[in-house]
Amino acid sequence: MARIAIVGGHGQVARRLHPLLVQAGHVPVALVRNPAYAEELSAVGAEVRLLDLEQDDVDAYARAFEGCDAVVFAAGGGPDGNIERKRTVDLGASVRSQEAAAQAGIGRFVQISAINVDAPLPDDTDEVWRAYVEAKRDADAALRASDLAWTIVRPGRLTDDPGTGRVRAAERVERADITRDDVAAVVAAVLDDDRTVGVQFEVVGGEDAVPAAIAGIAS
Repeated sequence: MARIAIVGGHGQVARRLHPLLVQAGHVPVALVRNPAYAEELSAVGAEVRLLDLEQDDVDAYARAFEGCDAVVFAAGGGPDGNIERKRTVDLGASVRSQEAAAQAGIGRFVQISAINVDAPLPDDTDEVWRAYVEAKRDADAALRASDLAWTIVRPGRLTDDPGTGRVRAAERVERADITRDDVAAVVAAVLDDDRTVGVQFEVVGGEDAVPAAIAGIAS
């Protein structure tokens, strides 16, 4: 059994991930800003701790991670047009999470990123989309440069369709949709597979069962 700190613990992927971790015998520790989420998250087996991703410092993050064995960064700045939140959440909160994990003595770190964020952006790219892509790109680069036992999961466009349990995963895949259910299943799988340490991969809906897909990208 492991205790898994979930940064962005009330996010759409995180809420799907908690019960999967419980089923696997782990304890998800949902880190949220709003205490009103506690009852909902506790009902699916998560332990709830408070953390303000934008206002709290690295020491506060490290205290929130206390007693955990791994960290999943599942936070995002949201779908609105707030460029600054892309920088403070998608990048800033990720970097603070990485630093806090190291400070807390936690080696394992899984980050949910986005497909194709290393590709050059056209000059006419929308400012909000540019801020999002650059934040994800830079957060991934920081994690790769760290001493953490990292895995970076880069899903395609997220949908709320029911999960299929089947995906396509590789270092590079053609851009396509993937359900949030299936992203959660992929994250749960890589947490339990140390062969994915140091692996960055893209994932979309496909034909391979999740365990087979993860075995295919594991080093």
